[in-house]
Amino acid sequence: MREPLLVLDNIRKNYGAIEALKGVSFSIGKGEVVALLGDNGAGKSTLVKIISGGLEPTSGRMIFEGQDYVARSPAEAKAAHIETVYQDLSLCTNVDVVANFFMGRELTRRVMGIPFLDERAMEAVVAKALANAGTRIPSLRTKVEHLSGGQRQAIELNRFVHWGGKLVLLDEPFAALGVEQTRRGLDMIRQVADQGIGVIIITHIMQQAFQVADRIVVIRQGVVAGDVERSKTSPDAVIEMITGQNLAGAGAAGGMGAVESPA
Repeated sequence: MREPLLVLDNIRKNYGAIEALKGVSFSIGKGEVVALLGDNGAGKSTLVKIISGGLEPTSGRMIFEGQDYVARSPAEAKAAHIETVYQDLSLCTNVDVVANFFMGRELTRRVMGIPFLDERAMEAVVAKALANAGTRIPSLRTKVEHLSGGQRQAIELNRFVHWGGKLVLLDEPFAALGVEQTRRGLDMIRQVADQGIGVIIITHIMQQAFQVADRIVVIRQGVVAGDVERSKTSPDAVIEMITGQNLAGAGAAGGMGAVESPA
């Protein structure tokens, strides 16, 4: 059993008479990758927004590192070392890699009492961090707008790890990436988890979930329809959890390579 990092206990979210979440409970351990799957409107995005401070739950309890946790804003979630990485990322495209890595945390040195940015020291830190993760970028002074989607994603994840991140939520992180960039991204997720960081990944590609996740949690109509170890389930079984339909009874054929979640 992994040491619990985040525990969700009966999380509910109402919008007037509409129940988006009807009592979601599951946990994620340190160094664990959990794939969060479900159809459109199942409640996945609502749950991620609650964890990351974009929404407050109507009721329920969250426990992070053994303490009650409520984030009333994304800034509070970041202060707790919880970060959300969306498909469009949060990098500033008009500045270079080093500037993005140190955004708000710049290193300075003093010359005759006057502070100046210590560009050389910052570049050395970024170079080491990216090298340790196996990320190759031709020049750290390249503006982010000129980098590929995979390189941008690598910068954001490495930045998160370097600054002491503990839990990262990835919302469809590979939707705009090619096959090779997606493979590298999946490898990086595994590297992040191996450092004791919890990872929750929302993806509609079933194959990705089975490649990288330790556990698969399925949400259907605002409740947890399944919480299983990846090694003890199959794509067909997960599809049945997502849809609530028996694929065998419907005569559907399996096959991980061709199956996508309906989300």
